[in-house]
Amino acid sequence: MLDKTLRFAITALAAIGGLMAADRVTPNLSAIIELEFLRVGIFGITIATILPFFVGAVVGGLVGYLVAPFFVKKLWQFTFWGEARLNKMPVNDILAGSLGLAIGLIIANLLGSAFLPIPFVGTYIPVIISIVFGYLGISVAIRKRDELFGLFTHVPWISKEKQKDRPASGGQYKILDTSVIIDGRIADICQCGFIEGILLIPGFVLEELQHIADSSDVLKRNRGRRGLDILNRIQKELGMYVKIDNRDFEDIAEVDSKLVKLGQVIQGKIITNDYNLNKVAELQGVPVLNINELANAVKPVVLPGEEMVVHVVKDGKELGQGVAYLDDGTMIVVDGGKRHIGETIGVLVTSVLQTAAGRMIFAKPKAL
Repeated sequence: MLDKTLRFAITALAAIGGLMAADRVTPNLSAIIELEFLRVGIFGITIATILPFFVGAVVGGLVGYLVAPFFVKKLWQFTFWGEARLNKMPVNDILAGSLGLAIGLIIANLLGSAFLPIPFVGTYIPVIISIVFGYLGISVAIRKRDELFGLFTHVPWISKEKQKDRPASGGQYKILDTSVIIDGRIADICQCGFIEGILLIPGFVLEELQHIADSSDVLKRNRGRRGLDILNRIQKELGMYVKIDNRDFEDIAEVDSKLVKLGQVIQGKIITNDYNLNKVAELQGVPVLNINELANAVKPVVLPGEEMVVHVVKDGKELGQGVAYLDDGTMIVVDGGKRHIGETIGVLVTSVLQTAAGRMIFAKPKAL
């Protein structure tokens, strides 16, 4: 029914357009048409005068009727595209964009009125100015929405909208990135009860996981599926509240940059094991919970002078060195341990080095 109404409206508009087009050429046609029976009329209106309008309206309406299905189809496509984009945008972005559009059009109207007296171009310049300033208003208002709404914090309904970005418990959202989901240790940490509050999964992180799970590479595909399984385990088996956030930042391409921006908007913490993301987020004032740092923090403390028993598995980088590992993966560099490769020996800790990659222990074989 709506398609028929739209088609009728387009046909009517096309007929009016044909009528207006005929109005411009009527004087010329009236001068050309000199048939005596066409000059008969009432109140000075002759058939020669009416005929061009009738022909213009009929031709315009016919053209409009034929092309209406194409325009209706394009109109529906644009409507669905606009609806999909608006559904992904948070309410704050829509409000900011609408306000920016209104301000931009007001400025464009004030500037465009100055060009109206100019012949010919005065009709078109205001249209161009309206398009440019309308777009600038939307773009700038969305980018500066936090500062813009900060000016109206005393308005009750705006304050409520901003409070929706915070958990009801008063804590902070914990935003999971792709690497920590695939890693899987986050599920064990949640099971132990060390993570409280709401785990937030951004929509763009889920999309990245899905792309990895659909990869043609077997290793990547298994990693992606493991990540999705970890999320299901956290939500269903461990009883954690997992929230999916569908907001996206179209002007930002990198997923890590989107995570940092989301952390700034909702004032949440990012859980990751990515060293580079950790540093970038800290530089931009977003708190980070690094799984690797947690793992290093809970490793047993080893002091110089302590004795331990290790199994030397390979030679080290320096001459004569051997390398052993503790159960938690900590590497032990044994000075002079190359000759003991494959043996279990007692060693004496000489020093401990803490690095970003983890903890390294330096030791020497215990004297017999």
